[in-house]
Amino acid sequence: MNLVYLIPLLPFIGFLINGVFRNSLSKQATSIIGSGAILLSFILSVVAFFQVKSSGGFIVSYFDFINIREYVIPFAFQIDQLSSIFLLIITGVGFLIHVYSSSYMHDETPDHFARYFAFLNLFVFSMLILVMGANFLMMFIGWEGVGLCSYLLIGYWFKNENYSYAAKKAFVMNRIGDLGFLLAIFYIISKVSTLNYGLPGSAEPAVLTTLYTQFSGAELTAITLLLFLGAAGKSAQIPLYTWLPDAMAGPTPVSALIHAATMVTAGIYMIARSNILFTLAPYTSQIIAIIGLATAILAATIALKQNDIKKVLAYSTVSQLGYMFLGLGVGAYTGAVFHVMTHAFFKALLFLGAGSVIHALHNEQDIRNMGGLKKYMPVTHISFLLACLAIAGVPPFSGFFSKDEILVAAYASSPLLYYIGLFGSLLTAFYMFRLYGLTFLGNFRGTEQQKSHLHESPSAITIPLIILAVLSVAGGFLGVPEVFAKNAHLLENWLHPVFAKSYEAAPVHHVAHSTEWILLGVSTLLIIAVIVYAWKRFSSQTNFKQNSGLALVLENKWYVDELYDAAIVKPVNRLSLFFKNVFEKSVVDGAVNGVGKFVHYSSRQIRLIQNGSTGNYILFMVLSVVVIFLVIWNQTDIVSFFKKIF
Repeated sequence: MNLVYLIPLLPFIGFLINGVFRNSLSKQATSIIGSGAILLSFILSVVAFFQVKSSGGFIVSYFDFINIREYVIPFAFQIDQLSSIFLLIITGVGFLIHVYSSSYMHDETPDHFARYFAFLNLFVFSMLILVMGANFLMMFIGWEGVGLCSYLLIGYWFKNENYSYAAKKAFVMNRIGDLGFLLAIFYIISKVSTLNYGLPGSAEPAVLTTLYTQFSGAELTAITLLLFLGAAGKSAQIPLYTWLPDAMAGPTPVSALIHAATMVTAGIYMIARSNILFTLAPYTSQIIAIIGLATAILAATIALKQNDIKKVLAYSTVSQLGYMFLGLGVGAYTGAVFHVMTHAFFKALLFLGAGSVIHALHNEQDIRNMGGLKKYMPVTHISFLLACLAIAGVPPFSGFFSKDEILVAAYASSPLLYYIGLFGSLLTAFYMFRLYGLTFLGNFRGTEQQKSHLHESPSAITIPLIILAVLSVAGGFLGVPEVFAKNAHLLENWLHPVFAKSYEAAPVHHVAHSTEWILLGVSTLLIIAVIVYAWKRFSSQTNFKQNSGLALVLENKWYVDELYDAAIVKPVNRLSLFFKNVFEKSVVDGAVNGVGKFVHYSSRQIRLIQNGSTGNYILFMVLSVVVIFLVIWNQTDIVSFFKKIF
């Protein structure tokens, strides 16, 4: 496909136009340029998808980044089964978010409106470079790009110091993971002199096709652990997850873009792309599964007691990312990618639905001040309910198929992982329907002024909700498990060439169909029971008592931020102040100032020699000759000379 370069180039052009001409463009022109660029990229992504379907994957190389002896790293795009799926998710969901933003951000001034769309376009461009790159260096360029854009968008309202702090927090915590990724790149290229992935089935020497055989077991473990550190930073896993809830400081459409279609899926993509390396490093895979599951449970417990509508969804994202890492850790690569796709649908829908509620309530985000919105906002209500059913895993919604595929794979690996994962699913159902009940059911608990202005959002907001609702309901049928129908898992058949080597090296364990039916049945019944309980409990709640005990701990997020602040932030700040006030002022400045004072003092003293006395000048001339004589004369000759005299 000769026009593949246009897929990332069009959003970049949109970024340039809106960024450079932000003071002269109208809001309508800005939204058309920003949204139109993503729509055209989506159309080209569809074309690329069908080309992959008809002829397999392909690589388009343009020039060499590095070409030094045996080190050749090209600027090249690789479009195969895995990248084509991510292209559709990024551009498709991204386009809907751009359309939504055109209405949601209408109160911004034209120049700020253009700045916002420019950053959105740049964000999508960076994510496209990340998934389209044909080597780890290309991925890293996009990786750093989405990190930069997250900083710009989270801190979009930069005059608010708390928002600026949240943006810096996201940027710094991501740099920790990025260092691991960068070290892994250095490690790989030092061993095999290339960073190219290679197409599945290709004979071309590349890291993920043939050259992985040159790594020892210890080297594979070291490389994959470093890669996982990078993935943990971008995809918000323990211990680098605390930046993601704070990312709610940005506009709600930004939250949808970060949490659903772009940044947080980067870590999943990286591990899925490098699947053969992780398959051959079982120790790393076990760590990934354990950390993913721990993250899923920790974030789910925190979400139980959050009252900010966006914070509940943020911790829900962290929890769902944990399930994706659980799938990667147990070797269910298709299941993890499947959950990325379904999660993009229902989580974008949830965030955009939350934005619709916030828009109607004039920036109110506390769910204790909501309630009864069902009759005022029917489209938002129905779409939000469908998304809640999807994320809870109720059949036949999309989340049921993707999450249960991961849980069944976890059961095949270790029943303990399954039981803990199922417990997390029950927590998900509970906190999501607590959120739904307190927001849409019962009576309105806000002010009379807010109640008088309640209305459904405009069509630019509701149409993306309707489209995402359809995808949240029907998207799961792309991955119907074999227990329902043979060869019905279309996504598994599509992605098989990418994961074939991993499945050959470590075949995925399968459970008997009868066992799978039992697992699906039990999980479904328990989830429905939890939903019914939460529905009844929160549909008419009016009194909210202050939390205490464990509930207070959960409300304060297990005090992890406070722990990080006490153990890391404050000591680093104190050390920085020490270097600033003591080392920098006394040692560095002291040395520099001392040299200056010494030169100044010595020059004042030496100038006294120049007093106009001819006798002094002759004396210094004679002394200089003697000094030169002593310097150039051999020391042995001088000693013998004095012996002869005396």
